[in-house]
Amino acid sequence: MVSDLPQMVGKTVRVCGWVQTVRAHGKVIFFDLRDKSGIIQTVFIPKNKDFEIAKEVRSEWVVAITGMANERPPAMVNDQIATGKIELFAEGLEVYSKAETLPISIDGDGYEISEEHRLKYRYIDLRRARLHRNLIVRHKVINFMRQFLTGKGFVEVETPLLIKSTPEGAREFLVPSRLQPGNFYAMPQSPQQFKQLLMVSGVERYFQIARCMRDEDPRADRQAEHTQLDMEMSFMSQGEILDITENLYTAIIKTLFPEKTITQTPFPRLTWQQAQDMYGSDKPDMRKDKNNPDEIAFGFIVDFPMFEWLPGDKKWKAMHHPFTMPQTENVDELKSNTAKVLGYQYDLVANGYELGSGSIRNTNMDLFKSVCEIVGVPEAEARKKFSHYFEAFSYGVPPHGGMAPGIDRFLAVVLNEPNIREVIAFPKTGDNKDLMLGAPSEVSAAQLKELGICLDLKKTAEQLEK
Repeated sequence: MVSDLPQMVGKTVRVCGWVQTVRAHGKVIFFDLRDKSGIIQTVFIPKNKDFEIAKEVRSEWVVAITGMANERPPAMVNDQIATGKIELFAEGLEVYSKAETLPISIDGDGYEISEEHRLKYRYIDLRRARLHRNLIVRHKVINFMRQFLTGKGFVEVETPLLIKSTPEGAREFLVPSRLQPGNFYAMPQSPQQFKQLLMVSGVERYFQIARCMRDEDPRADRQAEHTQLDMEMSFMSQGEILDITENLYTAIIKTLFPEKTITQTPFPRLTWQQAQDMYGSDKPDMRKDKNNPDEIAFGFIVDFPMFEWLPGDKKWKAMHHPFTMPQTENVDELKSNTAKVLGYQYDLVANGYELGSGSIRNTNMDLFKSVCEIVGVPEAEARKKFSHYFEAFSYGVPPHGGMAPGIDRFLAVVLNEPNIREVIAFPKTGDNKDLMLGAPSEVSAAQLKELGICLDLKKTAEQLEK
């Protein structure tokens, strides 16, 4: 790799990559050759056997160059790049593929280019140094999380992506079943039910780098699919769960982002009401200097209301989700004082953003039935939709709770990116379109027939017009 060349001066090497720039100075041709690790200046002279080929090469051609790694003359040293003290004196050139003129420039940060063009040509957009760095940092953060939690006795478990539809929160993506016509799977909004069932299984400490899908209405900085660090723990209090989360993120910053400063440790823990009174928000920006890009003000918001009233729908909904343990086990109080009942639920926030949320889970099924009734799910329906819960919990369930910080949002904050699309390899637009692949798209009549689906295109068009 290019980054290895400073230690290989005087040796013949072979480097593969993209030609970033071509410069002809008299009879000498200079390439800046780029691979994932950096850039190296390459020199071709007329007596080189492949000089005529080199004269044809243009930017973004993919090539292999064999040559001697030499020290540059002092006057030619480039202090702006890691390999600026050396150059590759070319001896051989092999062209793997040619490139048309790129539809978008990859010089600079790319913020000035329309997002429509950047997402359409995302595979080219990802060549720019900033996005390449973001992908590498993402890998390092996820790898650190895995190692940290494994060291704390957690077990990584994968959970299904085809599940049963449940009234859990956001709108779900549905997947038709070919083998059971008329029935549908749902894509998981989170691994919520499975991680709780893993606690029933005796796993005790679970985590997963989880993919979550939500069919939400268009929002500027949301994605239909996102990634979260999903954790669940048995026999642990709310405070202990917050401690593990705090220790993890403190270690990430200290190890991977030493240039960053955490505003306050231990992280402040404000009640939801305190946050509203002090900041007018449940995701406050608690930085001392909001103009300092290297300051991160973590905090926990606790004691959320268990329910929130939806005036338009004239009904209650769970503030987080119905699996949360209310801060009362008195069913009468739950029903008579619904507006004031708090839940054992909490958020991790930083710099004015919610990074993740969690809760102590409700393992009292009588209480759970009451919560479902309050949010408009009668007992008979709850028993049908959550039959696995009722049955599994009847065989012995430990007290448990968890946390699910979003990885995309954390990376956007710590890398000072304007939105989460800058830290996701292949993001979608705010209205959930994949401009690169052209998704969502129509499917053939044969596919629909095989799935037993008939589309009312006229009715669909009328609904879209409304």
